[in-house]
Amino acid sequence: MIHYEHFVLANGLQVYVHEDASTPMAAVNILYNVGSRDEDPARTGFAHLFEHLMFGGSQHIQSYDEPLQKVGGENNAFTSPDITNYYITLPAANLETAFWLESDRMLSLSFDPQVLDVQQKVVIEEFKQRYLNQPYGDVWLKLRPLAYTQHPYQWATIGKDISHIENATMDDVKSFFFKYYLPNNAILVVAGNVTVEEVKQLCKKWFEPIAAGNPYVRQLPQEPRQTQARFLETTADTVPLNALYKVWHMPGRFDTGFYNADLLSDILGRGKSSRLYQKLLRDQPLFNNISAHISASLDPGLMIVQGTLNDGVSLEEANAAVEDVISTLAQESIAEEEITKVKNQAEATLVFSEVELLNRAMNLAYAANAGDAAMVNEEAAKIQAITPDTLRSMAQEVLRPDNCSTMFYRRSAN
Repeated sequence: MIHYEHFVLANGLQVYVHEDASTPMAAVNILYNVGSRDEDPARTGFAHLFEHLMFGGSQHIQSYDEPLQKVGGENNAFTSPDITNYYITLPAANLETAFWLESDRMLSLSFDPQVLDVQQKVVIEEFKQRYLNQPYGDVWLKLRPLAYTQHPYQWATIGKDISHIENATMDDVKSFFFKYYLPNNAILVVAGNVTVEEVKQLCKKWFEPIAAGNPYVRQLPQEPRQTQARFLETTADTVPLNALYKVWHMPGRFDTGFYNADLLSDILGRGKSSRLYQKLLRDQPLFNNISAHISASLDPGLMIVQGTLNDGVSLEEANAAVEDVISTLAQESIAEEEITKVKNQAEATLVFSEVELLNRAMNLAYAANAGDAAMVNEEAAKIQAITPDTLRSMAQEVLRPDNCSTMFYRRSAN
């Protein structure tokens, strides 16, 4: 259970405080309600570019890392299709340093052309190294537009094309910043050896003077129900083995039925006791490795099965074997023992995620951003409420053949 208190500043900044006197540390997490799904289709990769730019100096602070390191702090950030998240951990005695740093870059970046040039090059190099020059690196550059035809999940957080980042101008950067990096488009979570009153005073000093901007109202095209199976084949001479990827549309992270779909993916491909591992790697060694997981995105996401094949096994044979396992799961009742196993795994993961102070802060921010912070404490009950009937119903809805997109990634004959 994550206990918290909540208040809102005059400029619209949502603040959550989780007190934990058992630690000498504090975590300061700022979630901005912008991800790659919010980008202009002709200017993708900006949310991720901003993650880099936010460390390049702000209006009054030239170096972000140096003063934080002097007070024993650490920081990092990440971008997803749904959010951009920044976090600091530091001794609670030095909490104000985090407020000073984070408020200044919320107020305004330095907008230094040299910083933009440097970070453009960094992101472009990341695009090349992680997505273009790495075996299987371009999988999601190809799979996303196969699975999504309307929703902006159809491009990865890195962007559709390197040229979108290469051609970014300072005017583009300023426009993006002043649209999304607003106090009324952010959630601040402060956790650790702090008090609510202390956080209120620091918020009033450092964040409340920052002016609110125009509210961002998200109006994204919704993905229509998939009614026909899709297929894509690609080849590369940089991959060591043929690989199979299959995805199905499923409920979003806080939607009804999400945990049923999540547990289905665990039954299919979580660990060595899962069905795919047992049947297609141990009993019938078609795969070198195989697993299943979910995207856990806020809007309806994807259940994913992926694996690399053993030499001599055709992609057609491997795909047919996977579909047989999928079909059996969708048609037959699941034994209570198997359900209990994956429930226990899911609950153990949940409990472990709440051991770390920073994880508690992040989980609280995610739920608050989705519209109801109380959801952070409802996950265990939702997992326990799953039954064989609800699992089977979800399997029949999600694991429909016409809801599946399949990609064969062939090793080039060269």
